[in-house]
Amino acid sequence: MAGLVPFNRKDTGLFDTGFGDVYNMLDDFFSDNLLPARNLARDTFKVDVQENDNEYIIEADLPGVKKEEINLSFDHGRLGISVKKEEKIDEEKKNYIHKERRITSMCRNLYLADASGDDIKAKLEEGVLKINVAKKEQGKEEKKIDIE
Repeated sequence: MAGLVPFNRKDTGLFDTGFGDVYNMLDDFFSDNLLPARNLARDTFKVDVQENDNEYIIEADLPGVKKEEINLSFDHGRLGISVKKEEKIDEEKKNYIHKERRITSMCRNLYLADASGDDIKAKLEEGVLKINVAKKEQGKEEKKIDIE
């Protein structure tokens, strides 16, 4: 539900439409925590990107996430990392009147200008997803061009 709340609408203050209190009330209602304030650090996961001559190295902090809950995609230089985590508790013998679950969905897209989609390796270890993306081979061949 937090995805329905525009990011940091309370802090803009540039355009006062007269509906500020209504927006604040709606933001607070859809907030997942007791302190009603949007926070980019809470809404997504951290990503570090390193580059060397041959490849990009991406590390994403995903504590408590299983590899089955991660989806990686690569399309025209854009690496997509998405996570969908669903909390399930199977207790059939209890007589619940009210029962709640949490579903978390997060996504990050990274543009890697000269990345090759042919050689991508990913490994999840101790809550850190490490992705190695090879770079495209740059044309280093020298050619003689004939003039007509």
